[in-house]
Amino acid sequence: MDTNKIIENLKKRGFEAVFAANKAEAVEKALSFISHGSSVAWGGSVSIEESGLLAKVKAGNYKLIDRDTAKSPEERAEIMRQGLTADTFLTSFNAVSEDGVLFNIDGNGNRVAAITFGPKSVVALVGINKIVPSEADLEERALKIAAPLNAKRLKLSDERDICAIFSKTRICKTKGRIKIILVGENLGY
Repeated sequence: MDTNKIIENLKKRGFEAVFAANKAEAVEKALSFISHGSSVAWGGSVSIEESGLLAKVKAGNYKLIDRDTAKSPEERAEIMRQGLTADTFLTSFNAVSEDGVLFNIDGNGNRVAAITFGPKSVVALVGINKIVPSEADLEERALKIAAPLNAKRLKLSDERDICAIFSKTRICKTKGRIKIILVGENLGY
């Protein structure tokens, strides 16, 4: 797998893309994309938790839009809606093809909505384990690897509950709005 070629292909599609050798380097690159004092939201992402990025953001000088602070399902949904207007949205992708196409499966839709439209900037950490050879392989990786592991993590009895919305992003229309940090080690599902 040629990570330089993957980065080049992502850039050709309008994404801002960089390579980080490890999680620590990825977190530093991610933080460089987020202005102090700006609003930050995130979707459910093992990658941003595992890397330490979420902890750094929570400890930093940012206006957090944190759905986990909600006291009811209704308040949680409202906070997730607020996340769509954040300055920065943190996430990952379930799969990325070597030719630069991004893919996610989402349960509620807040994550794919934020990636598609809303926040001024999207910063995504993508572990090398999520790279697939071609666009044709994206959905299979998401369904066979990411969805079952996420369903288990969320204690869902049926992994179909997490497979409500499928999103494939082939081009970043607002050049550089979506920033991909490809991490040279496994990260997330």
